[in-house]
Amino acid sequence: MKLLASVAAVLVAVFAPATASANVARVDANGFVIRHVVQLSASAEEAWAVLGKPSVWWDSEHTWSGDAANLSLDARAGGCFCEILPNASSKTAAPRGSVEHMRVIYVEKPRALRMLGSLGPLQSEAVNATLTVQLKPDAKGGTQMLLEYVVGGYARTPFDKLAPAVDGVLAEQLKRLSGKLGGAFAEAFPAIEPDAAATLPVAEPEAQPEPPVNGEGDVLPLAPEPPANTGKIIGR
Repeated sequence: MKLLASVAAVLVAVFAPATASANVARVDANGFVIRHVVQLSASAEEAWAVLGKPSVWWDSEHTWSGDAANLSLDARAGGCFCEILPNASSKTAAPRGSVEHMRVIYVEKPRALRMLGSLGPLQSEAVNATLTVQLKPDAKGGTQMLLEYVVGGYARTPFDKLAPAVDGVLAEQLKRLSGKLGGAFAEAFPAIEPDAAATLPVAEPEAQPEPPVNGEGDVLPLAPEPPANTGKIIGR
């Protein structure tokens, strides 16, 4: 089963192309961190509206039902990023089941969305995962979108092999989302080969400095490396 995540919308004609960068920021025996930064020409409010509609931009190939139209996101604390599994014999019959992909734990419109959940194949493993999306307006009326997915725990497949596959699927969803918001950036998200994981270095845990905060009410920038676990709360 393939991975899954969320967002999309309707304002295609009025936005300009997007640019992006992405990478597996860290991987070791305990888990991995995926980080993406996308520059959009859409405003934060417009991007937020699209982000809350995964049925519009999520790839149907990365759903359990085979159709992104079955996805929904209730963007409030305790809300569900869920999928309905329709009745195969009749679309009007009661669904045969449902899937909770993630649960919302923090919402600050139109600035930040945080959800807990192990996407796709990670769901069957003993891992915890947190997905954070932050939107930061820029001086030109556009928006910087930061996405971070932190995964840790126990998995039967080594994390250095899982991380590139998960990163590849998340990158594809961001590519689709950014297309809805104004342009494609295929070159920014090169295809990841299944065997590429074997070439990733496995990092040893090491202390990292805490990232700075830009100012009151501003988006907390994501540091080049995850911060050290000092027990201190460093922001949203």
